[in-house]
Amino acid sequence: MTMKITFEIGSDILPATLDDSPAGRDFASLLPLTLTLSDYHGIEKVADLGRRLVSTGMPPSYAPKAGDITQYAPWSNLALFIKPFENSRGLVRLGQFDGDISALRRAGNVTVTISRAV
Repeated sequence: MTMKITFEIGSDILPATLDDSPAGRDFASLLPLTLTLSDYHGIEKVADLGRRLVSTGMPPSYAPKAGDITQYAPWSNLALFIKPFENSRGLVRLGQFDGDISALRRAGNVTVTISRAV
C-alpha cells in the first residue's frame, strides 16, 4: 500500500507517493517535517534527516530518475532528484513525485514542508 504525501514550497504544492517499503514507511513516520533543501550540483536538492532510515531488504544501490525521492544513507540525507543520475551505492528510493517538480528547480535554498496528503 502506497502513501500520498505533499511537499509545500511557498505557494506550490507538489504531490508525491511513497513506496510501500521499509524505508518509505520509516520516512512517513517522520512526517510532518519542515526542512531547508540545498542544491547539490544542480542534480538534486538535499537536506539532513538526522538519521538513516530503515532499509532492511532494500537494494544496496539505486539509479535515480528526475522526480525520485531518496535517501543517501551514508550521509542520512533526503535527496530529491531534479535530474537523473548514475547508479549510486547507498541511495535508497523512498518514492516519487506525481507531477511537475519545477518548484524544486529554484536556485539556492528552498524551504519545504512535507506532510501526509489529506
